[in-house]
Amino acid sequence: MAVGIRLKLAGVTAEQMDKLNAAIDPDGNPPDGIIFHASGPVDGGWGVIDFWKSREHFDRFAAERIGPAMAAIGATGAPDIHEFPVHEHFPR
Repeated sequence: MAVGIRLKLAGVTAEQMDKLNAAIDPDGNPPDGIIFHASGPVDGGWGVIDFWKSREHFDRFAAERIGPAMAAIGATGAPDIHEFPVHEHFPR
């Protein structure tokens, strides 16, 4: 079952997010199981909204690529993660 994941990265700037994406390289090495990704500035940091094929896909990507990339750019603190079930989504 597809899941939506909403993340808030407190204190993260656009510059840090660009560094994070460079370290993760989602364009050159797309994460397994991603359906949709978007991000942008929110009060106090950076927001991300993702749709994944399953929570397991997200958790694996977070452990193998997001966590190490966050450490590499010096981002501290755990993201605020909210999961929600996806009733429907429309492929592009």
